[in-house]
Amino acid sequence: MDISEIILPGDTPGIEWRLPVLRFKGRDPKAPKIYMQAALHSGELPGTALLHFLCDRLRRAEAAGAVCSDITIVPHANPIGAAQSHFGEMQGRFDLGSRTNFNRDFPLIALGERDTLLDDLDRYTATEQLKRQLLHMALGADLVLDLHCDDESLQYAYIDDAFWPEASDLAAALDMAAVFLSDGESSAFEEAVGHAWKHEIAGERRTQLPGRLAVTLELRGMRDVTPEMAKADAEGLWNFLAARGAVTGEATPVGDFKGQALPLDNIEMIRAPQPGAVLFHKSLGDRVEEGDLLATILTHPGMENGVIDVMAPQAGLIVTRVSTRFARRRADLMKILCHEKTRAGRKPGALED
Repeated sequence: MDISEIILPGDTPGIEWRLPVLRFKGRDPKAPKIYMQAALHSGELPGTALLHFLCDRLRRAEAAGAVCSDITIVPHANPIGAAQSHFGEMQGRFDLGSRTNFNRDFPLIALGERDTLLDDLDRYTATEQLKRQLLHMALGADLVLDLHCDDESLQYAYIDDAFWPEASDLAAALDMAAVFLSDGESSAFEEAVGHAWKHEIAGERRTQLPGRLAVTLELRGMRDVTPEMAKADAEGLWNFLAARGAVTGEATPVGDFKGQALPLDNIEMIRAPQPGAVLFHKSLGDRVEEGDLLATILTHPGMENGVIDVMAPQAGLIVTRVSTRFARRRADLMKILCHEKTRAGRKPGALED
């Protein structure tokens, strides 16, 4: 294993950020090149724990000559966000300097423009330099995995239509409860990778990308960081790599994906109609019917008629739920995966900021 660092100069005097990069050299030049990163939202750590255990397995495999692919791993992809805190609480989702999501505003370029990402880096802020460095590394690979987590959540993934159903082996290997089929219309990291691949040929936009994959994996919730979960997820990812010819040796065959794969248009974003304390009546993994009571909001505690009930707009599977128990008006409460399109309508792109 080769270890290097990318040094990002800070935007104020005396500051710099160091980004460790781990590389495993494969023995087969025809094997797919792999890029994996975790914690782009710095506080989302299930992926960091997974990669820690996966790297231990890869070191042993490398020593035995069992690594076929060149594999690049960034276990914690955002040192800038990790250093941001407000009254002792990490603020790793948004860059406090620009107020933008660390997983938005990645450059949307054609694959042939990859090397331009590193041109004149001093022109850019530290956060923009970080995004360009990460995207540059990813575009040198064939399979790109961006490891995230939700707040409280089942295991699920965002996968562009261009990679489905070929990517069902990954969803099966990690025992995903659901796959959200995205439209490739945002500037998130994995969609920026897909955008470059789709525009590999000048003047064309490809709609299918066989042999390639760029995916966001949502590894349950923020608090689901345990050795047992991380080891199990690392084992699942190892089985996927073996199935794709990236590694050899002992592995469990990947079966069929048993979850649901539906478009983002089929996600009901349940939001609080009014502010107040939230009492949930349904939990993760519950299947609900139209009209089921999801939550009660105490808008005026102690007052007669001081509550609002939130009902399911249609039948579906509860995939995510927020961990906070106070909601501002229009705050997200749940994501429900449904067989029918949402009746609320949806703009192209990401579900949330």
